[in-house]
Amino acid sequence: MTASIRTLLGASALCATGLAASAETTLTIATVNNGDMIRMQGLAADFTAAHPDIKLDWVVLEENVLRQRVTQDIATKGGQFDVMTIGTYEVPIWAAQDWLEPLDGLSEAYDVEDILPAIRGGLSIDGTLYAAPFYGESSMVMYRKDLMEKAGMEMPEAPTWDDIAAAAEAMTDKDAEIYGICLRGKAGWGENMAFLTAAANSFGARWFDMEWQPQFDGEAWKTTLTTYLDLMNNYGPPGASSNGFNENLALFQSGKCGMWIDATVAASFVTNPDDSSVADQVGFALAPDAGLGKRGNWLWAWTLGIPAGTDAPEEAKTFIEWATSKDYLALVAEKEGWANVPPGTRTSLYENADYTAAAPFAEMTLKSMQAADPTDPAVDPVPYTGVQFVAIPEFQGIGTAVGQQFSAALAGQVTAEQALANAQTLTEREMKRGGYIK
Repeated sequence: MTASIRTLLGASALCATGLAASAETTLTIATVNNGDMIRMQGLAADFTAAHPDIKLDWVVLEENVLRQRVTQDIATKGGQFDVMTIGTYEVPIWAAQDWLEPLDGLSEAYDVEDILPAIRGGLSIDGTLYAAPFYGESSMVMYRKDLMEKAGMEMPEAPTWDDIAAAAEAMTDKDAEIYGICLRGKAGWGENMAFLTAAANSFGARWFDMEWQPQFDGEAWKTTLTTYLDLMNNYGPPGASSNGFNENLALFQSGKCGMWIDATVAASFVTNPDDSSVADQVGFALAPDAGLGKRGNWLWAWTLGIPAGTDAPEEAKTFIEWATSKDYLALVAEKEGWANVPPGTRTSLYENADYTAAAPFAEMTLKSMQAADPTDPAVDPVPYTGVQFVAIPEFQGIGTAVGQQFSAALAGQVTAEQALANAQTLTEREMKRGGYIK
């Protein structure tokens, strides 16, 4: 064989290798470290078996860190991710900035119209979907039925904050390391401020009046924060200012919380006997109110979106369609049982008798989601949309800064009055910088 022929054959082999390599796409997926997303990662072999030309590279992060990373990446066009786990706060804001690829052209079998209207509407602009919901949630009360019975009490289906305080006191047994109530204390616009903003709505508070003036110097916010601090200081676990969703979930599953007001998505985790020591003793109720016509519950969806500029938009869309489809729900049901499918996204799920029979929390989840209205979140009129957040770009920074003040109050570093005054000052400053007020 001559050198020239060997060279030609070698070049052909190299070229063939290059074609094979270019035919394979790697999707880098940023997601949050909660149970449903970790389960998705574990089931992804089903996707790659059907799509051997697509490889998946997972970046799994704690909630606050995820938000920082994906926001920085998309705002700077960093191009680190092909699929991002984002929420109902980011999607409409980012879509309006042309930062997200539209999810048009999804298959007929995907059935976009099956997505719950409130969730679909929050992820769309002019009827175009910009992210697909992996799961949807509101918030509700999860409580220990055995401890309530021991205290001679019964939890109403629609409790007031007074009912919550009485139950928390009755269930607390600090000698046995049982705390009557567990609530988020970790600072973050999507951590403690998700809970506190939703709670504030029920007490008649709001972030801004109709002229965008901050409202932390009003009585309603004072009532909100002092109620929260009283509950946590008297009946909550130690070190609560560091506790977010995952930390409180672990406390509840280990039997240390009498009551937990948090995301409805947690219901499948606290009732799973493989993970929860109190699985057979969990009851559910609507988030509390103060008699003013609004409940302290939120509306949220963790969604999968495609950043504009990815070099694999079609492959990313293919993955998202798989992960948020009816077939994925059926896959989870087959592997893990119907009670563990991602909730809160599809009408058909709540019409499925297998699901409603397996999930004792299904009805309360749907009622809670229907009780939250992002277009009318507060007792008094507001100029913004969003139940547990304010849908303006500045909120991510402002909400976290206010959350740090309230977390400091929970830790005893500042008084409630100081925290509220600081929240008012910093929010006024940022709203002036943003041009909302003078």
